Amino acid sequence: GKRAFVTSDREGEFTEVYEVDLVKADAPWKPLTRHIKWNVEEIALSPDGRTLALSVNEDGLSVLRLLDTATKKDRVVPGVPKGVISGLRFARKASVLGFTFASATTPGDSFSFDVGRGKLERWTESEIGGLPKSRFVEPTLVRFKSFDGLSVPAFYYAAKADGPRPVVVWIHGGPEMQARPELSPLIQYLVTESKISVLVPNVRGSDGYGKSYLLLDNGEKREDSVKDIGALLDWVGTRPELDKKRVAVFGGSYGGYMVLASLTHFPERIVAGVDVVGISNFVTFLNNTSEYRRDLRRAEYGDERDPKMKALLQRISPTTNVARIKSALFVAQGLNDPRVPASEAEQIVAGVRKTGRDVWYMLAKNEGHGFTKKENRDTFSLLSVMFLEKQLGAAAK
Repeated sequence: GKRAFVTSDREGEFTEVYEVDLVKADAPWKPLTRHIKWNVEEIALSPDGRTLALSVNEDGLSVLRLLDTATKKDRVVPGVPKGVISGLRFARKASVLGFTFASATTPGDSFSFDVGRGKLERWTESEIGGLPKSRFVEPTLVRFKSFDGLSVPAFYYAAKADGPRPVVVWIHGGPEMQARPELSPLIQYLVTESKISVLVPNVRGSDGYGKSYLLLDNGEKREDSVKDIGALLDWVGTRPELDKKRVAVFGGSYGGYMVLASLTHFPERIVAGVDVVGISNFVTFLNNTSEYRRDLRRAEYGDERDPKMKALLQRISPTTNVARIKSALFVAQGLNDPRVPASEAEQIVAGVRKTGRDVWYMLAKNEGHGFTKKENRDTFSLLSVMFLEKQLGAAAK
């Protein structure tokens, strides 16, 4: 009861483990993992207090480490597959660590690690509907340089087929989130059945790469993240197995804005876009999003009450640049969305149709921010596959 182990990003780029003296209130916090240049996501202490388990997010992949609380030295647990770890818990009376492990090819399963015996065990085999897991594709981690030399990571799901394959660039929301290799039925279907390769980048502004990286797209820097997509398109052009003339973009929420912005910035380089509950105009979004989250969003995107910032937000919004959109577009939205109101979808659909171009539009009247009901998820997945196969010429054979 005299000391505690805590995680904090109080002194550096990353979330670290500190030892805190609970008796001396003015005692300095002792950093224990400063040599690890990644975020420590979870910690758990063994019942005897001798071992601290750490889950470290290294470039989107979880690495399990054990720290000796006496020597303050840590080591990597060998044999843990590549994926995402969560829910670290020690047994009540033994140094046996339990956790959940998920990956791009499997849902979450229960694992344990016996610290004394060094034994890793898997306890469950989660349901995948009878599908042959051997057909699922594991992504590889790649990096590409953006316009300013920034190294940007991406998970690359390569379709196995002859000839250059079409590509879907899958952009996460947030924006302060991180794409990680967890099972996506839609991505696996596109890669294995539609023979479409999928690239999932963590553009600037993503979480997991330090505080400086997280802030690189704030306010007036917003379009720098869109330029990262342009750099990824350049990277696609260097890969002989990918067809740079058949590229689509896919994203939800903030990722939906990134889809629309990419269509306005690179109209000749992108064939199609799928915008799911996306922001189409930052000013109308900030005016109409739920009041409880408005100030939080202003901190990220900029305060539209400031005339200079309002002008910038209006200038970079997809609705302002709708005439530049030449690609095919599919917009999906929930009518009762409290975060990104349905009006954001309605105005981009109307704007694109006004230019004479067709838009596929799905409006789920019993949904909010995304699709939670099975019938809606199934319908959206089916329409997405139909749309992408049609636009990319990649129908399953």
